Amino acid sequence: MCGIVGFTNNIDNANKVIGEMMDRIRHRGPDAEGKYVDGDIALGHRRLSIIDISSSGDQPIFNEDGSKVIIFNGEIYNYREIREKLVAAGHTFKTNTDTEVLVHGYEEYGADLLNMLRGMFSFVIWDKNKRELFGARDFFGIKPMYYAKMGRTLMFGSEIKSFLAHPEFKKELNTAALENYLTFQYSPTEETFFKNVFKLLPAHYFIFKDGKMSIKRYWDVNFRPDDAPSLDEWVERISDTFHDSVKAHKIADVEVGSFLSSGVDSSYVAAIADVDKTFTVGFGNDERYNEIGWAKNFSKAVNIENTSKVISPEEYWGSLEKIQYHMDEPLADPSAVALYFVCNIASERLKVVLSGEGADEIFGGYNVYSDPDGTLYDKLPRGIRRAVGSVAEKLPAKRGVNFFVRKGKDVEERFIGNAYMFSPAERKALLKTETSAPSPMAITMPYFKRVADMDDVTKMQFLDLHMWMAGDILLKADKMSMANSLELRVPFLDKEVMALAEQIPTKYRVTHEKGTDETKYITKYAMRLAAKKDTPEQTAKTAAKKKLGFPVPIRVWLKEDKYYGIVRGMFESGSAQQFFNTELLVKLLDDHRDGKSDNSRKIWTVFTFLVWYKVYFENNGAYSSAERTA
Repeated sequence: MCGIVGFTNNIDNANKVIGEMMDRIRHRGPDAEGKYVDGDIALGHRRLSIIDISSSGDQPIFNEDGSKVIIFNGEIYNYREIREKLVAAGHTFKTNTDTEVLVHGYEEYGADLLNMLRGMFSFVIWDKNKRELFGARDFFGIKPMYYAKMGRTLMFGSEIKSFLAHPEFKKELNTAALENYLTFQYSPTEETFFKNVFKLLPAHYFIFKDGKMSIKRYWDVNFRPDDAPSLDEWVERISDTFHDSVKAHKIADVEVGSFLSSGVDSSYVAAIADVDKTFTVGFGNDERYNEIGWAKNFSKAVNIENTSKVISPEEYWGSLEKIQYHMDEPLADPSAVALYFVCNIASERLKVVLSGEGADEIFGGYNVYSDPDGTLYDKLPRGIRRAVGSVAEKLPAKRGVNFFVRKGKDVEERFIGNAYMFSPAERKALLKTETSAPSPMAITMPYFKRVADMDDVTKMQFLDLHMWMAGDILLKADKMSMANSLELRVPFLDKEVMALAEQIPTKYRVTHEKGTDETKYITKYAMRLAAKKDTPEQTAKTAAKKKLGFPVPIRVWLKEDKYYGIVRGMFESGSAQQFFNTELLVKLLDDHRDGKSDNSRKIWTVFTFLVWYKVYFENNGAYSSAERTA
């Protein structure tokens, strides 16, 4: 697990610049560093040693004749099997690393190598003879890859912040990304908050040659439900496949631990992973925000040590600049901070943890997935529902009204993912200037069209697998773990697990049946039953526990004078006045404090952007010295 960075070489001091860029991402790999520089390319690598931890595993790594050189971030869990094939084909290896398997594999198979891999990865290979750069990102987007074409130079790497050290990098705010972010709470397209800096999307590779970039998709999710197997058969298949994935994800030359909340996903991982250590965080003593007690009881039942931490409000708020610094782009998910702290306590004990990300998207776990046809109201003619929804949309937003608005729209019109902050009308009223941002539907519709013949649950899962998961869930997982020099592995996000889940009928992903202990579980139905089967009897009720995620008491804190004052000060700052009609921001804040409406997530979305903007544009890519010790 590592950090990579590089650029096409058009400068005289490339060796010095690549070193400075590597220093910006030292947190991703404090164990070792390496670089390769010639007249065409500069490649840099920071290493967190996990597999073949001797110095022979340091990067960059070359093929036999030195004509190809690779820098790699990630883990390939089936590298030993691929290595055997390559040895049989005549390749000679100098190390025991998965990195060397990639460079020989690309030499042998070209881009076809990608679909042979099982793992998480982001890597580039420079072909000296062809003067061609090949880069790829894993199937789900677990590992990041950014690139920017600035003048004559192509820059690429694990984190945008490394680009700031390059003399040709021009730092400009992308206001279209800001407008999109106000709705999605993350940057939802391949564009980033920095003009001319882009993300390589998941399951894509690029070839850069003669100044031209070509990008292609090499894999995609393919839902194809199979109604033949019974529910019991699906449960057995899930259990067998997930056991195999967890076993593969434990391959390492160092100790592996596991995160643990009170939810079924992390509990399932911890129950079957045979780890010695689990890690949990929470807030205060309220069970709505603190899962530590549950996690400790679970760990005791399965004979695992649990380390926990209660995060104080002061620690949470004191870390915000640091969090947004490491995030590279603003992310308004309050749980990112909690994830930072659980990564922090884990990193004090080991280098690798397993986590439960991806189960909801793959197996149908979000509560919103149970919404499409779960009420008698859905049986009314579509025209009547649309007419009622049109009237309801003109009324003040509240729970009952929102139901009719939602039910009056097709899923393609109303669903953009698990967060919907500001509507297009609200964000335009909030912003002082117009931008080129597309509408939310213009962003989501290409994904919906690819599953146009599927049911609404599958449509929502498909969208979340391509947008929400990479843009929010995996962004914070990578950045918060790497900020603490910790490798986070996600066994649900495995190619074999996905291949199985694609075939599970919707009725076994989300069910509305009632009547028995098993059928009361609405979402992630078959997976919950598999988890129950593999979980010790005394902890089996975990499979039925209501999903909390990483609950954070933001809405409570924003009513307290101290934190209300911090946010109000930011809302009235010069930066806020540059972008927003600040009287609307203050009204959102005051209405929330006065109990007129719960505006906490909208407030947090704007506040998070302003914190990020302070770090990268007011402080030139640095957070305050006070935060460095937070």
